[in-house]
Amino acid sequence: MSTEVETRRAMREAIVREHMASENTHDFKVTMGTFSHPRYEIIPSGAIFDGKEEVDHYFVASRKVFPDQRNELIALHHSDDAVIVEFWLLGTHKGRMGPIEPTGREMRCRMTAFFFFDDKGIVCERVYFDQATILRQLGLLPEAA
Repeated sequence: MSTEVETRRAMREAIVREHMASENTHDFKVTMGTFSHPRYEIIPSGAIFDGKEEVDHYFVASRKVFPDQRNELIALHHSDDAVIVEFWLLGTHKGRMGPIEPTGREMRCRMTAFFFFDDKGIVCERVYFDQATILRQLGLLPEAA
């Protein structure tokens, strides 16, 4: 692997680590600084938050539902145009989730996020997870057989 590739990977990894750490502390000004264009794609729900205003709204809305939302890194993987992250997402359901009243229950869901880059920073975080896992943990679906 060339020094240029190693340098780019190290830079991208540092940006992703800063991004995830700032999400844990809810320092969204820092999180926004890791993007060259803020964009989240939440694949299971089909929700897309594109641009600063929409991403800011996503931060506020998601933390009302899970005010203690945080992530725990499992593994980082590199590709030519992205960093792929496996992580646990944890939180306590303390706010309304659409029509669903808060359950007060905790969730822990294994997720994968693809962080796509341009030359300046992250241009998209695309997140994959199983919604049923979260709904079961919140008591909103029966346990799997």
